[in-house]
Amino acid sequence: MKTKFLLSFLLLFVSSISFSQGFRGKKEKVKALKVAYITDELNLTTEEAQRFWPVYNAFDDKQAELRHEKMKAILDRFEPGSVEKLSEKEASSLLVQMEVIEENLFALRKKFIKELQSVLSAKKIIRLKKAEDDFNRQLLRQIRDNRRR
Repeated sequence: MKTKFLLSFLLLFVSSISFSQGFRGKKEKVKALKVAYITDELNLTTEEAQRFWPVYNAFDDKQAELRHEKMKAILDRFEPGSVEKLSEKEASSLLVQMEVIEENLFALRKKFIKELQSVLSAKKIIRLKKAEDDFNRQLLRQIRDNRRR
């Protein structure tokens, strides 16, 4: 009995590690493609790139952290049938929590743009926003097309 349990646990553990490594690998690949795409679209000089990427990466990491926090707050509450179980007070509290995170994301974006203005021209900052949106659209299209196959 112990052997079966131990073997099952070990198999589950190994498969979860391989799955997370596969996910991390894909995430890193997407990030590398995004960096190349943005660099190309903005036509960054060497000096601009050296100043831009640390600011961008810090922003991107913090933004991902806030979005993860938001999703965790939401997903923890939205198990099947759990919405109906929420009291009005709990639902209001969740809305407030979601609003605070959205406000933090907005403040982060404003701070990011302000920092970028000392690194890039206003025109390149706008091109950055367009490049990010275009990259995300292409990525979603590719994911959707791969699922159809």
